[in-house]
Amino acid sequence: MDPSSPITPDLARVQVLSEALPYIQRFAGRTVVIKYGGAAMVQEHLRHAVFRDITLLACVGLRPVMVHGGGPEINTWLTRLAIEPEFHAGLRVTSAETMEVVEMVLVGRVNKQIVNGINHQGGLAVGLSGSDGQLVQARPYDNGSIGLVGEVERVNPGLLMPLLEQGYIPVISSVAADPSGVSHNINADIVAGEVAAALHAEKLILLTDTPGILRQPGVAGTLLEHLTIGEARALMAAGVVSGGMVPKTECCIRALAQGVCSAHILDGRVSHALLQEIFTDAGIGTMISG
Repeated sequence: MDPSSPITPDLARVQVLSEALPYIQRFAGRTVVIKYGGAAMVQEHLRHAVFRDITLLACVGLRPVMVHGGGPEINTWLTRLAIEPEFHAGLRVTSAETMEVVEMVLVGRVNKQIVNGINHQGGLAVGLSGSDGQLVQARPYDNGSIGLVGEVERVNPGLLMPLLEQGYIPVISSVAADPSGVSHNINADIVAGEVAAALHAEKLILLTDTPGILRQPGVAGTLLEHLTIGEARALMAAGVVSGGMVPKTECCIRALAQGVCSAHILDGRVSHALLQEIFTDAGIGTMISG
């Protein structure tokens, strides 16, 4: 072929596949834990892109695990039931009445929408909550000062391993019970990080509504593409990482400290961000490594 010939769409696809090959070979059989939320969960075309990406990851030999929340959907149902959503330091204040709605929405509605979406693309998704098989055991957050909000006490990876070995895609809602059987609402980022650590995952990926960690928050073109744990901690101490990015960054650091190979904060508003990060040389978003 003449090197000066224009690149046709078909040739571009072949080049993308060629670039992806070494990454497919490298990550085959490895576990990737993906926290799904934000715009990627709300906008229909982004939802379909994520479901296709997850299915493709499984088809080429990776072992994807999804963890999700569902804040906007919860707010919609609370409003319908005349319950005022309330937050404290970014966490949902969760009364017993609110917890019933959270569990109904996350476990009974959002989880099954995701499972059905992946299965429609040809994947083999299985819906779970943290309570199923004691996958996640909760403990009260801050001694229960904001209601039934939990933290992760422990994760039981033994429930997930047989599913992954048989090619199934676990989809986990961030609801779990404490030792007395009381359900708690847990931040999905935290659940994803702890699940990744328990599975010794190759990657933890957080889909967000930001490009990643920015050197100058809110300023385009200041994306920090790669950080070490030490650099990420320094940015938090300096206030560069602030607001909602703090718990996400802390979640990544904690997962890395427990053996996860790399953690990624990606812009879920970009179609096929997962594939761009995993299967291309340039990647997308911020990667933090140990």
